[in-house]
Amino acid sequence: MVFLEFEKPLESLYEQLEKIKQVGEVGDIDVSDKIAELEKKIKQERKEIYNNLSGWQKVQLSRHPERPYTMYYIQQMCKKFVELHGDRYFKDDKAIVGGLANIDGLNVVIIGHQKGVNTKMRQYRNFGMANPEGYRKALRLMKLAERFNLPVVCLIDTPGAYPGIEAEERGQAEAIARNLFEMAQLRVPIVCYVIGEGASGGAIGIGLGDRVFMLENTWYSVISPESCSSILWRSWDFKEQAAEALKLTPDHMFEFQLIDGIVKEPLGGAHSAPEEMAKLLKRHIKKELSDLAEIEPEERIDNRINKYSQMGVYSRKEVSEKERIKG
Repeated sequence: MVFLEFEKPLESLYEQLEKIKQVGEVGDIDVSDKIAELEKKIKQERKEIYNNLSGWQKVQLSRHPERPYTMYYIQQMCKKFVELHGDRYFKDDKAIVGGLANIDGLNVVIIGHQKGVNTKMRQYRNFGMANPEGYRKALRLMKLAERFNLPVVCLIDTPGAYPGIEAEERGQAEAIARNLFEMAQLRVPIVCYVIGEGASGGAIGIGLGDRVFMLENTWYSVISPESCSSILWRSWDFKEQAAEALKLTPDHMFEFQLIDGIVKEPLGGAHSAPEEMAKLLKRHIKKELSDLAEIEPEERIDNRINKYSQMGVYSRKEVSEKERIKG
């Protein structure tokens, strides 16, 4: 197991538990009482730690190396999955995966960011940072879903769209903007879930939906805490302050009415019980798609557009004719 800095108290308890188990096995001693006592203590410690997480700690959890990614959820949730490749313009982007899937008899199109489970795969997947062809592939799959009247499920987990020169040359901003334009008018239901990191345009490029949810230990923001810190303080040393100021946690996003709900994770985070997390996510997806299926396409589109039109806060000032002339 990998323990983050704030999880260190748990690490020492797990070490004690392992040693006691070894003593019991080697010496053929009954240590069940001691094991039960330690397991109870671990559970209590977990509750204390995870019920009081800061914004920065949630950012750390969203990046946990053992946290399940899109392909894991697809394998666990779907009876069948046929991955489709390429944007039919340039090439196949490995940072975004997608295809046709079947969730307990329900046919859907699933699209999501994929980071990779080890160093080699992270490089292959470009750390989940998509190029324009990734967003164009996602749009191609959404249009395919619309043609065959299949709902769309988007799983978001990216530190941002790839910021390289070649990505800009191939129209990164246009590709993301086009996705937003098309997703707003898509005639089939769209549900989006932030399963890890939800950074900037890289996240919103597949994040506009009828319903948008965040897993409990994730974040969603226009910029990462490190980048925010480097801009405001010229240093990464203030990333914790930046995380709090950005108000990027699921609780904040829900309070601001930027998402529609929060999906609870098992105690200890999704990485501590990935199979259980996959079951919770599948149950949630099925319920939301069932609800959306009852709504007519035109009404869904109107609701979707109205929802995004109402986001944000602004004030209006009445200007007199005299001020307008001076203006």
